[in-house]
Amino acid sequence: MDQSKRIKWSTLAFMAFSTVWGFGNVLNGFIYFNGIQVIFSWILMFALYFVPYALMVGELGSAFKEAGGGVSSWIHETMGPKMAYYAGFTYWACHITYIASKGSGGLKALSWVIFRNAETFASFKPWAIQLATLGVFLLFCYIASRGLTPLKALTSIAGTSMFVMSLLYIVMMFAAPAINPGAHFASLDFSLKNLVPQFNVKYFTSLSILVFAVGGCEKISPYVNKLEKPEKEFPRSMITLAIMVAVCAILGTIAMGLMFDPKDIMKNFDAYNANGSYWAFQKLGQYYHMGDLLMIIYAICNAIGQFSTLILSIDAPLRMLLDNEDARQFIPKKLLKQNKYGAYVNGIWLVVILSGAIILVQGFVPNADVILTQLTKLNSVAMTLRYLWVFLAYIALRNATNYAKFKPEYRAFKSQAVAKFFGIWCFVVTAACDIMGMYDTDTFTMVLKIITPLILFALGLIMPAIAKHEQA
Repeated sequence: MDQSKRIKWSTLAFMAFSTVWGFGNVLNGFIYFNGIQVIFSWILMFALYFVPYALMVGELGSAFKEAGGGVSSWIHETMGPKMAYYAGFTYWACHITYIASKGSGGLKALSWVIFRNAETFASFKPWAIQLATLGVFLLFCYIASRGLTPLKALTSIAGTSMFVMSLLYIVMMFAAPAINPGAHFASLDFSLKNLVPQFNVKYFTSLSILVFAVGGCEKISPYVNKLEKPEKEFPRSMITLAIMVAVCAILGTIAMGLMFDPKDIMKNFDAYNANGSYWAFQKLGQYYHMGDLLMIIYAICNAIGQFSTLILSIDAPLRMLLDNEDARQFIPKKLLKQNKYGAYVNGIWLVVILSGAIILVQGFVPNADVILTQLTKLNSVAMTLRYLWVFLAYIALRNATNYAKFKPEYRAFKSQAVAKFFGIWCFVVTAACDIMGMYDTDTFTMVLKIITPLILFALGLIMPAIAKHEQA
């Protein structure tokens, strides 16, 4: 390869860091795992799950360097076209719940920009919030159907700015006691008793939140073969990535612990889930006598990020599924219909029906903040299902026949037995966290977390049957 096209291992580590990590991960870990007790869980998650996951992704990217379809391509090469269809369908189906959450998240961010408090948004009736969310969702579906994607260019800008804000929060929060020693800061207890979590039902049913936080590093797989020496430099990049993410998770958790008391969070859980990140930047601004400026900047970045992600999530996963020539034989012809703008109009209508149903159903919850809590929990179960295909692809790659055929330049593990163990281990951990994550003390939320994946799974089975009937 041309040396000018090579990338350094440190560059890849930073690219992966900005892709994987975000401020919302710190907040979710802090509020779902009783404050600084989450540090213990973060360390275990990074060491036992994230590092082998990232190394396996590197090997898959090295083995299928010419494949442009990501996980679907890996499955196609190792397990055949029908399984590749199911992988692509899962990736698209996972975004149905994700799409439903982006409109609500964007409106919440705008409410903080305009009203600068949590109370105004929470005072609105849930059905009114969800009707507004549905209106925003339909508007963006219309934009996607016209082939217009004006917010796509803003996605990377918003993502970068949110990444910068996350790091800025940690730096400024640790400097705050020296800058403003008279301000109120919460006391931290780093005794062993306070750091080791209670391994109860709540703990295990929340683990999908952490799996959701560290997933998604398969996006960096195309860059493995651009390293000078992948077999040495990629593990170095991924271990550096894990250290950076772990440091940010731990320091971010400590910084948040200086602001918020976990006991207060437990009393007002839905409010903290919906508003914790905005309160964090609002308090940070007060420590530095900047008023609401930092919070407003964060809220604007978040609003742009939520809405640009919404339109990308309507368009990109659908195209990945329907543009795949190998998967088309399992998809009904009506879904393949394109308008003059090249948009899959019937596919977008299917997104409208499925995501719209989730949006409308949530109009019956008690208050607006509960909606965002439900969506966080629902996404932690639904979105992590796609990671299962990464581990299936790796296990299949490590079969003797496939391994002799594809010969990856980079190998995560020299031993076949060790490689298969980690592939199976990560698959089992992901599946177990998904299943446990479906349990919830709130009956409505639990029903939603169980029924939504089942409906999408049934749809995935029905579509090939319809296509087969058409072909017959």
